[in-house]
Amino acid sequence: MSNSIIFATRNQKKVEELNAILAGSGLNIISMEAAGIYTDVKEDGHSFEENAIKKASTISRLTGATVLADDSGLEVDYLNGAPGIHSARFGGRDTSYIVKNKLILDCLKDAEGSERKARFVCVIALCFPNGETEVRRGVMEGYIADRQMGKNGFGYDPIFFLPEYGQTSAQLPPEVKNQISHRAQALNEMKEFLLTIYNC
Repeated sequence: MSNSIIFATRNQKKVEELNAILAGSGLNIISMEAAGIYTDVKEDGHSFEENAIKKASTISRLTGATVLADDSGLEVDYLNGAPGIHSARFGGRDTSYIVKNKLILDCLKDAEGSERKARFVCVIALCFPNGETEVRRGVMEGYIADRQMGKNGFGYDPIFFLPEYGQTSAQLPPEVKNQISHRAQALNEMKEFLLTIYNC
């Protein structure tokens, strides 16, 4: 069995992050483009779990391969959990994350202290060609900062403040973020299962 697993994403930064988390495991995550897949899967589920499973199962059926997929997003308490599963489309799908982050900050301009609580959520689904699916979830708790800070990471990282580090997720060194992130938590939950399946 090949130790390369297709990750149902077009986001190369996510692929790099997952490979960094799995470094030394003998597993290699490749993007859909690297696998020659150019199909878009509509994310129309009502939860992170539904979206992750749909992406993984759709690409697995198309390729006959074992496929990983994730759905992740930012939940802000002051916004009743928004943007949530709509995080990538918040403010418009083609809107840059600099603009998306500014929109979040504008929405929270009157929020203080615990009102700014937020969390990153990641659900990872692993789908086999026979339709069997494994799902793992990771959560990273924090607060929305008062401005964008940091150049590392991507997405909403520049406004996601971690009090225990005194920095935003985008200010953390990648090796630290890759140990504590919501994606790392979900993938580490999946990792032992993967290592067993792939005999690494």
